[in-house]
Amino acid sequence: MSTEFATAAAPVSLTDGAKKEIKKLMQQQELGEDYGLRLGVEGGGCAGMNYILGFDQQKDGDQEYFIDGIRVFMHKAHGLYLAGMQVDFQDGLNARGFTFSNPNASSTCGCGTSFSV
Repeated sequence: MSTEFATAAAPVSLTDGAKKEIKKLMQQQELGEDYGLRLGVEGGGCAGMNYILGFDQQKDGDQEYFIDGIRVFMHKAHGLYLAGMQVDFQDGLNARGFTFSNPNASSTCGCGTSFSV
């Protein structure tokens, strides 16, 4: 498997709330050491592109980052769309879930998981 290891800082950031929730979910799912958090994009959604956020194993073309002990995989082509993005976790009365603050998005959908560039 061809993998690039990043020595620089990750192009995305996770808030303390996101890190806490991700670590909790990883423990609950009892994932092996070869799993990490996958961040990426895919075509679709009402605004043109959807965010990918989930647990996965490393794949060809991935770059690997470590954010406060969380192993993060991101396909190198997705950096163009995600550079500078912040992932947060909201646990309030009005909303619960992960949110994405992406400076590269020219518009977003009301659902918060779809955007266009």
